[in-house]
Amino acid sequence: MTQDSVREAAMACKAWPFEEARRVLKRYESAPPEKGFVLFETGYGPSGLPHIGTFGEVLRTTMIRRAFQVISDIPTRLICFSDDMDGMRKVPGNVPNQEMLREHLQKPLTSVPDPFGTHDSFGDHNNAMLRRFLDTFGFEYEFYSATEFYKSGRFDEVLLRAAERYDALMEVMLASLREERQQTYSIFLPLHPETGRVLYVPIKNVDAKEGTVTFDDETGREWTVPVTGGQVKLQWKPDFGARWAALGVDFEMYGKDHSTNTPIYDRICEILGAPAPEHFTYELFLDENGQKISKSTGNGISIDEWLAYASTESLSYFMYGKPKTAKRLYFDVIPKAVDEYHQQLRAYATQDTEQRLANPVYHIHGHNVPASTMVVSFAMLLNLASVAHAEDKEALWGFIRRYAPEASPESHPDLDAAAGFAVRYYNDFVKPTKVFREPDAKEAAAMRDLADRFRAYDGPVEDEALQTIVFAVGKEHGFEPLRNWFKALYEVLLGASQGPRFGGFAALYGVDETVRLIEDGLAGRLIAA
Repeated sequence: MTQDSVREAAMACKAWPFEEARRVLKRYESAPPEKGFVLFETGYGPSGLPHIGTFGEVLRTTMIRRAFQVISDIPTRLICFSDDMDGMRKVPGNVPNQEMLREHLQKPLTSVPDPFGTHDSFGDHNNAMLRRFLDTFGFEYEFYSATEFYKSGRFDEVLLRAAERYDALMEVMLASLREERQQTYSIFLPLHPETGRVLYVPIKNVDAKEGTVTFDDETGREWTVPVTGGQVKLQWKPDFGARWAALGVDFEMYGKDHSTNTPIYDRICEILGAPAPEHFTYELFLDENGQKISKSTGNGISIDEWLAYASTESLSYFMYGKPKTAKRLYFDVIPKAVDEYHQQLRAYATQDTEQRLANPVYHIHGHNVPASTMVVSFAMLLNLASVAHAEDKEALWGFIRRYAPEASPESHPDLDAAAGFAVRYYNDFVKPTKVFREPDAKEAAAMRDLADRFRAYDGPVEDEALQTIVFAVGKEHGFEPLRNWFKALYEVLLGASQGPRFGGFAALYGVDETVRLIEDGLAGRLIAA
């Protein structure tokens, strides 16, 4: 199809990245942006180690940016902005040298020593961690540091405008605060000229003509400092809107916990002379207990932890799905994400343009969607690792080569990587939870029958042929519903209540090997082991 026909299809596509991209494009339906490009932004608070939610925010914004590039020729940029000038209000619980950090509370994160001893400051360390994570996934972005932005003077024009329009900005903010907070609140947070700490103190005077603020520090000593040059920063809500105005941001997404502040952010931006950007509010990720993931407590799983058990693309696939629905993000979601990602890859190869534009893998890979080489599912590899007592992926390849003679680690790199991931995942998460049981009399009779039929089978070792045998045995032995038969096979032979299509498993593991597995289950040897 031509570029025009693809663009036409994209303009009608209901995939959420295209829906958001069309909202951004509507901003410029009458004229292109004066700055010459559309600006997408993601914000990051480096008060703790970067977590997987931060990655999701950048990934999803990138998906919308790519969708925009399909429907428009206007150039785009993506900025990842770190609020590293924020004062460290508490010491994160998952970093070393806690006592040392407590001595630097309320200092900007880029003025706090790095507890890991690898960077110039704690803020620099966390920024480096964020950039490493983003670079791992090949994101195209520009990194902005709030410290550099304030100190270099790039924020000065907006800060001076904030001093001029101080009363209007304060009116917006005071309306959102409790009465006791209103008494001491100011949009400006001065940095103490001597200690360098970010001060939450009342502002006695704002001189718009001179561009200065006057305040008393904690000891009662009066100071007057300019609002420019990094000597004053904005409170975080005004900073949000002011940053949009200073940069000309067209789109920013953020979590549901920010949604009530959206009118405040927008109004701040407008008072400072710029139109508010488009927004996208996503639901939060939850840990294994259904609690919100927090970067300061380190609950949930990290990017590195996911990548120890699955590919980067599987994580991107998980992030794509239902961004406006709260999702539990823990290790047990990984196998399903891997297999569904490869299902979508296989589907993409036969889809038309409209279907491809709605396929998640298009938004992960753009126009360069790879072919899947996963001839065995991740779930099946986990079960194979279980019965084969695999310690490394080579143990699995012995079975894979017999099942798919054309496959090799070189020709099927996805499968080779998945085999290694599956062994690690099995040993860390599946093996410790396996519980085998003895079959009851009905189940034992059916399993003996299945073993006899497999022992006598001389047909092609194919998934469907063997599955037909398994199905017939269950029906003839009166299992109703039939899923009880498969549940019995899984619990007796695999030590789990769920499992693969048993015919496919037998084809991969081997018919003779499956017969011996059934015999071991009937004899109680799996329980003993």
